[in-house]
Amino acid sequence: MAKYGKRTTAAREAFAGKTDVTVEEAVALIKGNAKTKFDETLEIAMNLGVDPRHADQMVRGVVTLPNGTGKTVRVAVFARGPKADEAKEAGADIVGAEDLMEIVQGGKIEFDRCIATPDMMPIVGRLGKVLGPRNLMPNPKVGTVTMDVADAVKAAKGGEVQFKVEKAGVVHAGIGKVSFDESKLVENIRAFVGAVAKAKPAGSKGAYMKKIALSSTMGPGVTVSVDNATGN
Repeated sequence: MAKYGKRTTAAREAFAGKTDVTVEEAVALIKGNAKTKFDETLEIAMNLGVDPRHADQMVRGVVTLPNGTGKTVRVAVFARGPKADEAKEAGADIVGAEDLMEIVQGGKIEFDRCIATPDMMPIVGRLGKVLGPRNLMPNPKVGTVTMDVADAVKAAKGGEVQFKVEKAGVVHAGIGKVSFDESKLVENIRAFVGAVAKAKPAGSKGAYMKKIALSSTMGPGVTVSVDNATGN
C-alpha cells in the first residue's frame, strides 16, 4: 500500500468524496491544499468523446486566457530578413533559419512555442519528427505559420495556450498559477473549456465532453461538473 507524506495525505482526505463539483468549488479546494514551496500550476484534463485517429474527430485549437498562464513562454521563430527583425523586436527568444534547424536537429530545443513564416516551412518540415511529438510543429490552424510574426510572438508570451487532443481522447493544459486569485482562475478555466467546446469536430458523435478534472502540479485531482464548466 502506497504511503504518502502528511501534506499529500491531508490533501487526499480533503478531496475525498468530492466529485462533479462546481468550477468555483474545485478552485477553492485546490488552492486551499496546494502547500508546496513553489507556485504550482493549475492543470486541466478533459476526456472527450472523440477518436483522434480519424481526421474528422481531431480536436485542436488555441485560446488566449484572460489572465495569462503565469508562465514565461520561450518562443522560437523561423524567419529571414525583415521578418526575423520583427520577431526579435517583438520579444522572440530564438530567431533563425537553417542555423536554427541545425540546432533543433542536434537535439537542443530550448523553447515552448515555435512560429514560422510560410516560406520557412520547407525547412521546418524537415523537423517534423522532432517537433511533432512535442506539439511544437508550426501550424496555420493555430496561427503559428504566419507572416505576422510580431503578433504571434506577443500572443504566445501574453497567455495564449494551444491544445490538441491526444490518442486517448484527452486534452490537457496548464491554465494559470495556484497563486492567482480564485476569480481569475475560474475565468481562465471557463475560457479554456469554451474554446475546446467550440473546437468540437464534425465527426464527434454522442457526448463530446465526458469528464473534466482539475488539479495542481503536485496535488490530487477533482472532477468538475461538465454542465457547470460549460455554463449549461
